[in-house]
Amino acid sequence: MNNNTVFFVGLPFAGIVLGWIIRWLYARFQLSASEQKAERVKQDAIKEAEAQKKEILLEAKDQLIRERNQQERENRERRAEVQRYEARVTKKEELVDKRAADFDKKEKEFAERITAMKHREDAMTEKEQTLRNELERISGLSAQEAKDLIIKNLENDARHDAQALLNKIEQEAQLNAEKKAQEVLITAIQRIATETTGDITVATVSLPSDEMKGRIIGREGRNIRTLETLTGVDIIIDDTPEAVVISCFDPVRKEIAKQALERLVTDGRIHPARIEEVVQKVTREVQQKIYEEGEKVLFDMGIHNMNQDGVRALGRLYYRTSYGQNVLSHSKEVAEVASMLAAEVGANRELAKRAALLHDIGKGAENDSDQNHAEVGAEMARKMGEDPRVINAIAAHHNDVEPTTIEAIIVQIADAISAARPGARRETVDNYVKRLENLEEIAEKFTGVEKAYAIQAGRELRVLVNNEKIPDNEVKELAQKIAKQIESDLRYPGRIKLTMIRETRIVEYAR
Repeated sequence: MNNNTVFFVGLPFAGIVLGWIIRWLYARFQLSASEQKAERVKQDAIKEAEAQKKEILLEAKDQLIRERNQQERENRERRAEVQRYEARVTKKEELVDKRAADFDKKEKEFAERITAMKHREDAMTEKEQTLRNELERISGLSAQEAKDLIIKNLENDARHDAQALLNKIEQEAQLNAEKKAQEVLITAIQRIATETTGDITVATVSLPSDEMKGRIIGREGRNIRTLETLTGVDIIIDDTPEAVVISCFDPVRKEIAKQALERLVTDGRIHPARIEEVVQKVTREVQQKIYEEGEKVLFDMGIHNMNQDGVRALGRLYYRTSYGQNVLSHSKEVAEVASMLAAEVGANRELAKRAALLHDIGKGAENDSDQNHAEVGAEMARKMGEDPRVINAIAAHHNDVEPTTIEAIIVQIADAISAARPGARRETVDNYVKRLENLEEIAEKFTGVEKAYAIQAGRELRVLVNNEKIPDNEVKELAQKIAKQIESDLRYPGRIKLTMIRETRIVEYAR
């Protein structure tokens, strides 16, 4: 039993010892294998590091060689460039030395020339003084007297040349005179349009009270817009008490708007429908008035067989003015004067009267045109089937075309008489006479003027010049001075023609 007990007790112990020994042996084997593997890895790493080291060393060696070659190449290029610069500097130094030598040589030559010129100048001065003394002895004039004489001759020559040049410039300017005159006229109209056209382009309608202005304007401006659209005018409502201003360049439209607005104010019913009704009614009445005025003037002048368009155009002149002169009255007056002149000279009286009455018919044209009123009137007369002689008189009454008949010339004369007579165009007799006197006085103040006469209602000034005081070549200059003085001292419409008259009268007797 004891042996069995020992056996059963020792058997596990022996198993444990045996297992431990086996485990130790296995662990020792595993450790040995790991060490061997680690050794192999270490050897492989050492070999790989050696290979990479050799490779890096080779690459570094190659890079060093390449950099050394690049540096050597750059050094060679720099040495070559330095050599080129040295060659250029050497060449420039040689050139500077050569130029310095040339400069020294030229400076020496220049100094010699200066010395020679001084000697020559002294000799010339001495010779000049000798010649001057001899010239003064021969001419009998001192140097100052000779200088004054030369200056006077040069001044006369310069004055003559300047006058000739001025005449040439004026002749060239006349070629562009018409274009320049149009530009000046347009500029003047733009500058003074408000003052000049105010009386003929503006009409004022009186109101019973300022409350009426609001009714004329209407809700959101409907009434005033309707009235402006239907009549083609501008209605100005400002702070002027109890008044409304109507502005329009067409006198017929202005008259229609004025009458329509007056009726609306009197009636008190102001709304778009009523405005349209009143404007239409007033338009018919004004058109009828125009036709009646045309027929009336034709009847008064005893002219028949007039085209209806011509009657309307004549009637429209009733609402037009020129410098405050009613154009229809002016046309009637021109027709009467032309008829009298034609009767006196034996021309065709009826033809002259008809042409004179129609000479400003272009101002009554309903359509705007870029032509002047003479051209428009001639075209209207041509469409109305008028006689070609009448058409020529209309077109030529302002010398736009050449007059071909004596009746056309009579129309020109009658038109000038009507327009230029005292009082015809807003000018009193006193002012008229005063203007003529001022014209004559301005001219007579100038030296060499014997007498001045203002003719053609002050449109022309004729100046008589003393032929002993003013030579021919100075008449033009005197005329310009008088013209400038007139422009400076007087204010006048249109232009003034200045005519200089110089007469050389020689009387001799044969005995």
